[in-house]
Amino acid sequence: MGGEAIKLEHITKVYKLYNRNRDRLKDSLGLTRKKCYTEHYALRDVSMEVQEGEMVGIIGVNGSGKSTILKIITGVLSPSGGTMQINGRISALLELGAGFNMEYTGLENVYLNGTMMGFSEEEIEARLPEILEFADIGEFIHQPVKTYSSGMFVRLAFAVAINIDPEILIVDEALAVGDVFFQAKCYHKFEEFKKMGKTILFVSHDLTSIAKYCDRVILLNKGVKLAEGSPKDMVNMYKKLLVHQLDEETLEDVSGKSAIGEHTESGKAWKDHFEVNPTILDYGEKQAEIVDFAIVDQYGQFSSIIEKGSVCQVKAKVHFHSRVANPIFTITIRNKQGTDITGTNTMFERVETGTVEAGEERVVTYRQRIDLQGGDYLISLGCTGYVGDEFKVYHRLYDLVGMTVLSDKDTVGFYDMNSKITVEKA
Repeated sequence: MGGEAIKLEHITKVYKLYNRNRDRLKDSLGLTRKKCYTEHYALRDVSMEVQEGEMVGIIGVNGSGKSTILKIITGVLSPSGGTMQINGRISALLELGAGFNMEYTGLENVYLNGTMMGFSEEEIEARLPEILEFADIGEFIHQPVKTYSSGMFVRLAFAVAINIDPEILIVDEALAVGDVFFQAKCYHKFEEFKKMGKTILFVSHDLTSIAKYCDRVILLNKGVKLAEGSPKDMVNMYKKLLVHQLDEETLEDVSGKSAIGEHTESGKAWKDHFEVNPTILDYGEKQAEIVDFAIVDQYGQFSSIIEKGSVCQVKAKVHFHSRVANPIFTITIRNKQGTDITGTNTMFERVETGTVEAGEERVVTYRQRIDLQGGDYLISLGCTGYVGDEFKVYHRLYDLVGMTVLSDKDTVGFYDMNSKITVEKA
């Protein structure tokens, strides 16, 4: 590994926010002595270094300053303060197709982008076969870009960005648009780049990819660099950040009754820590009602981000409006495409639930090791039962909340068989 590819020292980006346009005009003309604006710090005193040949991830919730810092590094924005050193030619995928002319064909845009990067027509022609092979959009290369699907658009933009011989590649969520095969091709290219000693700066909400591919991760929050370190440590810190956005208190033991009791009595529901699906399917006769829920990770923290192979808990609090004999409590985990991946209930697991009187509540805990492949899933919860031979749905919440499984090793299919493989000479 060589020297520094990127070095930022005390970078600050501040915006002046005016309540009225005339205040902006007065301030720009110097006609007012008092401050007629408020200052918004998109970045505050951020320093970071990226070494040649490193793949560094930047993570943080929306509004943390991730895109701002990339725009400063690529020269799209000027910092309000601080110094910056960039050693190497940068190719950036920030906003898809930035620099593309929608009226031009894909081929014309390849030449346009290459020229903007300082290449001659001959140099672009020499790279053309690789660009076209990687983009793999066939005859559409001769059609105007405005006719492309978002998938074609990202394929061509990415193909151009990585084949114009950058020394530093900057990627900001661009891969989210491509299909899974194209993403796999891109990540394979990342590996090639790293072996060639090139530098990659990667901003993503896809924590699985961050954990799998990055050497180091920087965590931003509200324009400030909170920490940097190994992907695992930074993702764990990010999970705590997500948890404590609504609740600054540390929850020592979420699985214990006292911790849950204190938390609930303080007026903060478990579900306040999670983003509930706005288009949730909620139905049932409501003799029983799911009034609260939580996902608890291996560290006893409320979190919708679970490490593959770890043991987590999903909790449901159910309030009974009527007397119910032998209620059945259910959980289902589906993938984003709507396929049921796995699930269980108290009847399958032979858990006796007895008779619950009106006004009583039950807390149901589903405790399991998560061997699902890395990715995003949806959790559904329910309470059903039988009255005689008639099946009743008391309450069901379909696709209630998302769960992200963080993995640094995926296998084929939906879950990991945890095979132990040995290879010996015959």
